[in-house]
Amino acid sequence: MLKHTPLYEKHKTLGAKIVDFGGWEMPIQYTSIIEEHTATREKAGLFDVSHMGEIIVKGKEAKNILNTLITNDMNLLHPKKIIYSPVPNEKGGVVDDLLVYMISDEEFLLVVNASNTEKDFSWFKEKISIISSSLEIINSSTDYGQIAIQGPSAQVILQKLTNFNLDQINFFTFDYVEVCGKKIIVSRTGYTGEDGFEIYCHHSQTEEIWDNLLSAGKNEGILPVGLGARDTLRLEAALPLYGHEFDDNITPIEAGLKFFVKPNKGNFIGADVLKKQIEEGTAKKLTGIELIDKGVPRSGYKIEKDGVEIGYVTSGTYSPTLKKGVAMVMISAEMVQPRNEVDVIIRDNKIKAKIVKLPFYQKKTKK
Repeated sequence: MLKHTPLYEKHKTLGAKIVDFGGWEMPIQYTSIIEEHTATREKAGLFDVSHMGEIIVKGKEAKNILNTLITNDMNLLHPKKIIYSPVPNEKGGVVDDLLVYMISDEEFLLVVNASNTEKDFSWFKEKISIISSSLEIINSSTDYGQIAIQGPSAQVILQKLTNFNLDQINFFTFDYVEVCGKKIIVSRTGYTGEDGFEIYCHHSQTEEIWDNLLSAGKNEGILPVGLGARDTLRLEAALPLYGHEFDDNITPIEAGLKFFVKPNKGNFIGADVLKKQIEEGTAKKLTGIELIDKGVPRSGYKIEKDGVEIGYVTSGTYSPTLKKGVAMVMISAEMVQPRNEVDVIIRDNKIKAKIVKLPFYQKKTKK
């Protein structure tokens, strides 16, 4: 049986095209991917992300123990602060990536990828039980609804529904905000490369908040956005996706996430492998390409240089913003030189592309 978010009926009413996404029936698009993508870049997009997993870890030792299970440093956290981190395995590969919300000194909310929720819960439970019997770990995913509002008009729209001054919520922080008469978690985070917020509420409150956001954003040009545009938006911003830019056999260093690996914080799983890669470099490296010829690069397509295979596409698409084919690629490290030309093999044809720095897109900063 496929799972449904609290907004499943809303998606059907809005005429969304529904697909199976990791065991969930989710909207891939409502109108068109390009229209929804452009609305998010220029105005605002509303996303159902209730399929994401939420895991609570509680206890006096929670901070220190979690610090041995992620690559980032838990000591960077304080209450209402958030960090992003890969979760390493013993080989230095990635079990998943997640957000850690510090609720209090002894309580943390882990937000994990939907398709990995059960795997992650079991993994954390197993690792924590080896170290301590006093920590409480709870899979609270079914309790939550999660909505993301993203884009230049996101704050204006959300502000209409609350008296809380949203300027007080800085990037990668959260607060408890009364929205539509309900006290919920609102964080300044997202997966689009735009400013915006992610809202965590009880699953029973999700429909009302969704409807009110659509109503409040009507004159601001808000559109509901499906998974199709969510993917093109995150790809333009070069935000990684588990199973593409990294997995159990691709390390955070290879995936260009060295900033989120803190080798001097103390011992953690996979530390020796990752420290060595930081010091000595890696044989392969994630970078970006823009197509010179017409074509759309897709995940798994081969990358060649002078007829020799040097890597593959991890994620690729037609960029609605740049109006050309773009891709993140994992290739031989020595080939990562800006403007170096390579070939993408698309249906047995060699399509010219050039190496570019990531990200492909960065949001406009306010003057």
